[in-house]
Amino acid sequence: MDFEVWPEAIELGRMFAEHGYELALVGGPVRDLLLHRRSHDLDFCSSARPEQFEPILRRWGHDGFWDMGRKFGTLGAMRRRPDGTEVKVEVTTYRSDTYEPDSRKPEVNYGDSLEGDLSRRDFTVNAMALRVPELEFVDPFGGANDLAKGVLRTPVDPSQSFDDDPLRMMRAVRFVAQLGFRIAPDTAEAICRMADRIDIVSAERVRDELVKLLLSDRPRAGVEALVESGLADRVFPEIPALQLELDEHHRHKDVFEHTMIVLDRAVALETGPDGPVPAPDLTLRLAALMHDIGKPKTRRFEPGGKVSFHHHDAVGAKLTRKRLKALRFDHHIIDDVSDLVELHLRFHGYVDEPWTDSAVRRYVKDAGHLYERLNRLTRADATTQNKRKAQIFASAMDEMEQRVKDLKEKEDFDAIRPDVDGNEIMALLDLKPGPMVGRAYKHMLEYRLDNGPVDHDVAVAELRRWYAEVSPQA
Repeated sequence: MDFEVWPEAIELGRMFAEHGYELALVGGPVRDLLLHRRSHDLDFCSSARPEQFEPILRRWGHDGFWDMGRKFGTLGAMRRRPDGTEVKVEVTTYRSDTYEPDSRKPEVNYGDSLEGDLSRRDFTVNAMALRVPELEFVDPFGGANDLAKGVLRTPVDPSQSFDDDPLRMMRAVRFVAQLGFRIAPDTAEAICRMADRIDIVSAERVRDELVKLLLSDRPRAGVEALVESGLADRVFPEIPALQLELDEHHRHKDVFEHTMIVLDRAVALETGPDGPVPAPDLTLRLAALMHDIGKPKTRRFEPGGKVSFHHHDAVGAKLTRKRLKALRFDHHIIDDVSDLVELHLRFHGYVDEPWTDSAVRRYVKDAGHLYERLNRLTRADATTQNKRKAQIFASAMDEMEQRVKDLKEKEDFDAIRPDVDGNEIMALLDLKPGPMVGRAYKHMLEYRLDNGPVDHDVAVAELRRWYAEVSPQA
């Protein structure tokens, strides 16, 4: 085992023992130690009540203290090592969380033993403990064995566990993504049977589990488990709706399967920490997951056995915005993911006929700060098995990106503005602030995108020419 984080844990255990209190490292940190993963955030449980161990924790955590979880029996503290590394701890009184059938929040009842506390945890792999300072390993439910097998199982009957805290069902599919585990058959069956119980959990808590799932090393496995469990029908119904049989001859690929491939490919296209889209990128992964959710509503069977999805990009963008709002995502995430869904087909016309410089400028201007993500989503979405088509598409994308680099050497795409600003427009045309100034500004921006930077005299001449055509006095 890796004992790197234990000096602080042992010290804290001795401080608790001096006052006659039990202390044990529990949950994720113990699991991660067995998996040889590093952790500097340590969770403990104790026989002491918050008011009893608060002075101890404040004395240990001389670099920070917090008590936001006091009503749940939890206090936290932090200290820095000489090398600057922060070690954060949270201590919770032995407890049991029970839910009323229609309640979204647990009722906290203090317990009286470590084993009793462990029995109320979500899965056996998180129901292991290490007593400190004596370093006694406690594993009453076979968590170490399940960890070795890669199995998720509840310490008590799964129906009772999920009835007590329905969010544990979401955690199960999240651990599939994060740890690469499989859900035990009886646990999986209980999730399927009780999926509607997730409805009492707040959108914010569900969202947080989805984010952790998507940012994991195996988001596809997590999404597939989410759909198979029936939970997606309750929290993200647009995703299982992609499981379409497109035609009776099965000539068209299933949209859900395609989406999973796109998600995998998008993850592979993320960059290192110094690249334009550092991994893991929530915005790109959400866009990959949602880029085709407009297809079920726009599907049409055409003559000759063809299937069409006209305007699924625009419809999908609206559905994306609605779903992400319902899940209480931040406004900037909602805007960015919706924009990527709406723009994800934009490049396809380039393959048939390379764009003018004007069209390239518009593409970059419309993508804005999403340009790098949009290109990666577009590449990920090109899942054809036809090698020739795939090569043509990739070459076209390479060519367009090189043209953008060449154009950027001549002009600043990020600061494209008309060659005359609003104040100058009003002065040149003798206008007061109003709609006509806005129309003139828009025209000059279009002119700038079409023609690139031009001499100031040329821009003024164009402005006067346009105004002579559209002015009521002309």
